[in-house]
Amino acid sequence: MPFIGVQLHTQDTHVMIDNGLLQLTLLNPDGIVTGIRYNGIDNLLEVLNGEDNRGYWDLVWNSPGTPGTTGSFDVIKGTSFKVIVENEDQVEVSFTRTWDSSQEGKLVPLNIDKRFIVLRGCSGFYTYAIYEHLKDWPGFNLAETRIAFKLRKDKFHYMAMADNRQRYMPLPDDRLSGRGQALAYPEAVLLVNPVEPDFKGEVDDKYQYSCDNKDSQVHGWICTTDQPAVGFWMVTPSNEFRSGGPVKQNLTSHVGPTTLAVFLSAHYTGEDLVPKFSAGEAWKKVFGPVFIYLNCTMDGDEPLSLWEDAKQQMIIEVQSWPYTFPASDDFPKSNQRGNVNGRLLVNDRYASDDNIPANGAYIGLVPPGNVGSWQRECKDYQFWTKTDINGYFLINDIRPGDYNLYAWVPGFIGDYQYSAAITITPGSEIEVGDLVYKPPRNGPTLWEIGIPDRSAAEFYVPDPNPKYINKVYVNHPDRFRQYGLWERYAELYPNEDLVYTVGTSDYKKDWFFAQVTRKIDTNKYQGTTWQIRFKLDNVDQGSSYKLRVAIASATFSELQVQINDPKTNPLFSSGLIGRDNSIARHGIHGLYWLYNVDVPGKLLVQGDNTIFLTQPRSSSPFQGIMYDYIRLEGPSKLSSNEEYMSSTL
Repeated sequence: MPFIGVQLHTQDTHVMIDNGLLQLTLLNPDGIVTGIRYNGIDNLLEVLNGEDNRGYWDLVWNSPGTPGTTGSFDVIKGTSFKVIVENEDQVEVSFTRTWDSSQEGKLVPLNIDKRFIVLRGCSGFYTYAIYEHLKDWPGFNLAETRIAFKLRKDKFHYMAMADNRQRYMPLPDDRLSGRGQALAYPEAVLLVNPVEPDFKGEVDDKYQYSCDNKDSQVHGWICTTDQPAVGFWMVTPSNEFRSGGPVKQNLTSHVGPTTLAVFLSAHYTGEDLVPKFSAGEAWKKVFGPVFIYLNCTMDGDEPLSLWEDAKQQMIIEVQSWPYTFPASDDFPKSNQRGNVNGRLLVNDRYASDDNIPANGAYIGLVPPGNVGSWQRECKDYQFWTKTDINGYFLINDIRPGDYNLYAWVPGFIGDYQYSAAITITPGSEIEVGDLVYKPPRNGPTLWEIGIPDRSAAEFYVPDPNPKYINKVYVNHPDRFRQYGLWERYAELYPNEDLVYTVGTSDYKKDWFFAQVTRKIDTNKYQGTTWQIRFKLDNVDQGSSYKLRVAIASATFSELQVQINDPKTNPLFSSGLIGRDNSIARHGIHGLYWLYNVDVPGKLLVQGDNTIFLTQPRSSSPFQGIMYDYIRLEGPSKLSSNEEYMSSTL
């Protein structure tokens, strides 16, 4: 049967778009989704909620100079409705809110244009938005922006976000007083009397379902109460409009049932990822489009087949990017974009005499900045890919503009930045050739702890307290997502802090995944000092050694380093660093820090040595450091002439 044409029905208070597969209803002129009719279900969205609390774009903003990551929460309501495209193949509608000086201090100084698209024969709809700040408008901070859909709790009970991260979920009622017990922060609730008894004793926390941008391309819910079963999926076909790069973590779906597309947030990073716009700064950005995909089972299909189908649809959407159908001139099509290709090699003279292909490196074009600035870039667009086994890469469909080329290579510390700026013009094909990254290196490795991959996942993650279990993460690679793991440190080390002996200890078993504070009384904590003990057969006391400390995440913490005498002044202090909150939010990484500490040979001795790592800040259980990788290098073995030649390569 041929698909019927798309029809638009406009009323005083509502707009309805119908393509025969679904009916999408929005408030007029607010542009808030009030209804999604699909496969015989009158509305997939929560009918118990008010019409303005079902499917909406929102943001959090505050005035310039305001510290932190909070502010005014704003469900974006349009004031003007316009039909952009209307034919049998496509309907695109616009809901705009225009700012003027009379709204100063009341609304964020942005013009916002929310778009919704329904195509013929398409089992779902697309949405995107254009945010614009004019040059003569006042400044502001934008802490968050996203799309939220709240589904019917009587129908959608099964959530899926990965092959190994899916489950039947508790009801929102289970989080309320009498059924749920609040834990250390509001998002975490112990289910003590849930509607479904099987959930009793589990912890529910939306942060347990966070995900790296690179892995968060499809997630959503399955309704198994109706036959055939129905799926509701958020598909994000590109990360170009998300802030913070490929390993920035964001929320996905969680108890509600709620499904999100988060474009900008400070989660797992803190205020560094809050863009701050000044008066006189013009800015425009397109968020999306994202695709809300709906599917249903055929006769005899298992409900979980909807997840497999959603993954296939995600691949189709990714391969279709950039879409050809959005009508806004602010969304460039493929022929209006450019491409960059090349090869990345690694030169580490202590790892190999030859350049090594950068296998699996993350490489991307990001607005110009300093080395490593990409992870804090949050105003504009980023374009990332991974190198192949031979180090070759191709970055497709880059928006016109000026960029730097950045990279980081799993297995090596530090960040790469290409020396020349790259300007993308429509249709440009830029070949950068062979690029060589020289990671920080002074001398041979004397010992190392961990894997340099910007994560603490390889270290020891304890079993959770049996009172605080999420069954999804039992015997799971992401065991760090269990609640309350920070409390286990003091249980494992009740009197003395961690001691790691090089050559005897195993970082997978003996290096706790986070250097947290120690609880000593109710709401009272103390800092901790870890020891790395190692032997040196010979010491060149007239030379300098190098201690490399790569940090995967830090939260209101400080790293102090002492050599052999913990009573001396620290050889190194980072000062106060980090607002990631990764310990509380079950992340295993946040923002990356790399410290290169010169260790005078005179501080070392032949035989037994100890490095003391102290984290002294201790007002909270969530302060601490997650290490990525630690390495001690000996003095350089190269001659002065070889050093000069190496430095000029």
